[in-house]
Amino acid sequence: MTTVTARIDDRPDNWWKTAVVYQVYPRSFSDSNGDGVGDIPGITQRLDYLHELGVDVIWLSPVYTSPQDDNGYDISNYQDIDPGFGTLADLDALISGLHERGMALVMDLVVNHTSDEHPWFEESRDPDSPKRDWYWWRPPRPGFQAGTPGAEPTNWESAFSGSAWQFDERSGEYYLHLFTRKQPDLNWENQEVRAAVFKMMRWWVARGVDGFRMDVINFISKPPELIDGVVPAGKRYAPAFELVANGPKMHDYLNEMYREVLVGQNLLTVGEMPGVSVDQARLYTDPARRELNMVFTFEHVGLDQVEGGTKFDLAELPLPVLKANLAHWQTGLAEVGWNSLYWNNHDQPRAVSRFGDDSEEHRVSSAKTLGTVLHLLKGTPYVYQGEELGMTNTYFTEIGQYRDVEALNYHADALSLGLEADAVLRSLSVKSRDNARTPMQWDDTSQAGFTAGLPWLTVNPNYGVINAVAAVADPGSVFHHYRELIALRHQNPAVVHGVFQLLLPEHEQVFAYTRTLEGTTLLVLANCSSSPVQVDTAALPNLTDALVLLATHRGAEGLSLAPWESRILQLA
Repeated sequence: MTTVTARIDDRPDNWWKTAVVYQVYPRSFSDSNGDGVGDIPGITQRLDYLHELGVDVIWLSPVYTSPQDDNGYDISNYQDIDPGFGTLADLDALISGLHERGMALVMDLVVNHTSDEHPWFEESRDPDSPKRDWYWWRPPRPGFQAGTPGAEPTNWESAFSGSAWQFDERSGEYYLHLFTRKQPDLNWENQEVRAAVFKMMRWWVARGVDGFRMDVINFISKPPELIDGVVPAGKRYAPAFELVANGPKMHDYLNEMYREVLVGQNLLTVGEMPGVSVDQARLYTDPARRELNMVFTFEHVGLDQVEGGTKFDLAELPLPVLKANLAHWQTGLAEVGWNSLYWNNHDQPRAVSRFGDDSEEHRVSSAKTLGTVLHLLKGTPYVYQGEELGMTNTYFTEIGQYRDVEALNYHADALSLGLEADAVLRSLSVKSRDNARTPMQWDDTSQAGFTAGLPWLTVNPNYGVINAVAAVADPGSVFHHYRELIALRHQNPAVVHGVFQLLLPEHEQVFAYTRTLEGTTLLVLANCSSSPVQVDTAALPNLTDALVLLATHRGAEGLSLAPWESRILQLA
């Protein structure tokens, strides 16, 4: 193993509470060799930019060896790097470069499933293999012939449409895949599976990584009996997530992981947990239980879809509904546990297009204000690449422009169910994951400076206006607002530890709250709309002698807020 710079040994306990995490989606971040796909050397070349922004941690989406059926979330070798992204030596250089700058690296841990090309799965296809029980193999439904419609062991649906079971002729049985058919689920009931995963994690910790983002980690404990679910009207299969999330041995498995890998390492751990509630999150993140530092909740990113529908069934999102949900998590984890804070990531559309106003008139102000609202909440903020520039959705108009397996499968499935093509494309333009995956916009040269070749996914055409070079040069840019928000978190303990209190909960334009710590009170006042608003002073604390710490608009005073204007004030 190549020696890399040792992890930062003098960082305090709970260092991740004061940190800001920046997610890099390597395929779309920076291409160093001109093949049109981002890579690890490209990331290393951009570290000074990230250091100037002020972030503390880089969360690296999967770069492991993979057939790339789901852009790297189908892993065929956990302990090597996909040649498209580079080599282990390249990753070692990235770790060293981060540590030299006082920054940390969090790796994506994808252990609910592997690729069907992983040697573990290939061996398990033999019914007599010792690894047969490493995956969820099941015979056909009683009374049905294997491989025929309806013979699947349960009526579960995979995340990317279709049955969650795939028939394997060689085995004569079906295997479970909650995601694509090339992503078979590991059987965590098997102690050998857990031991192999923990050994792999220890290998990465020894190599110098500083933590793990755990992909759909609350799916690893399946229920003791796999039973049919309820098929919604107009659907072919029953949603599986709600049947497998937060299973009976979740806490046992996470506690075992803590004992076997994490204890004494002072790492950042965050679990991606679809369907997790506040009460469940309190258990997962209670330090006394020794499981995880924090979890990703999905509630707030499900508020703009029709209840009971898919993410592509669009619905309006009134501000009071969004405020109530965020406040619920703030108060629910106030005394026990910890929040992770995010607007977008590689699985969500661009924040400024979804929660803000990406018009030419309001894009910059709304991107800044969304940053203000999020970064002053209690928890660890996550910035997705390009968010600090106010990058927008792509608004593709043809299905041929998409590359994401989820988008392509949804389009085919929706049309087969009789949905109008225009409506399907509109939903994709709003919610497709490809919105977040277009290449990072570095400058106004060809392909936005992302690659010297042809990019794997079309660059957003607005890169001439929205790019990093222009943003760094402009003191009034979204980039510099984010830089100041991050600096404020590092400098002011009330941002990290202050008690949260929501104000004006029913106001349809204004998001206002306070953070209070040991006599210091910060007030966040944000107009989250594209119309001006006058705030009623009677509903706010005494603002006499209040000091403006950060504002989106110059000369901010009084309580008349311009569209998407926000302020952070320290009260006397």
